[in-house]
Amino acid sequence: MLVISFVIIAVLTACDQIIKLAVIQNFDECVSVLKRYYTFSIGDFDVFSLTHIRNDGAGWSILGGQTVFLVAFTTVVMLGIIVYMIIKRKSICKIEYICLSLIVAGGIGNLIDRIRMLIDTEFSGVVDYIVFDFIKFPVFNFADICVVLGGIGICVYYIVDEIRNAKLKKEQAKLSSDE
Repeated sequence: MLVISFVIIAVLTACDQIIKLAVIQNFDECVSVLKRYYTFSIGDFDVFSLTHIRNDGAGWSILGGQTVFLVAFTTVVMLGIIVYMIIKRKSICKIEYICLSLIVAGGIGNLIDRIRMLIDTEFSGVVDYIVFDFIKFPVFNFADICVVLGGIGICVYYIVDEIRNAKLKKEQAKLSSDE
C-alpha cells in the first residue's frame, strides 16, 4: 500500500500543478478586485466561481510574506508524514494511507508554489482559484481541498477507531468480570 500511496501523492500533486498552470495561462491575476471568470450554478443558485489570485501566506493569508518559514515548516511536516508512513507501513490501514496521501499531496502542491516564489521573483504566491459564491470564504485551490479532505478523513478514522477500541475494552472487561 505504501507504493500506491506514493502514486496517489504523485498523481494528485501533478493534477494540482496542471490545474494551477491552466489558471495562470487562461485567467489574468486579480490584484485589487476579485474577478469571476466562470461561475458554476445549479439553477439560479451560484455554487462556486473560478478566479485567479495569489496568496503569499498560508490559509486565510496568515503568515503572509513568511515564505521561507512556510517552506521550511511544510517541508518538515510533509517529510514527517512520509517517514511515519514508511516506519508504520505494516500497521497502517488503507484509509489512513489514503488520508495521509491526500495531506502530503496537497502540502507538496502548495509547497511547489512557495518554492517558486523563492526562486522566481515574478511568481507572487500560491495560486488560488476557487471561490464559494454562497458563503464568504477565502479563495482556495485543489491542494487545499486535498489537505482538508485528508485531515477530516484522518480525524474521523481516529475517532471511529478510538470508539471501536473503547467498545472492545468494555466488552473484554465485561467478559473478564463474568468469569
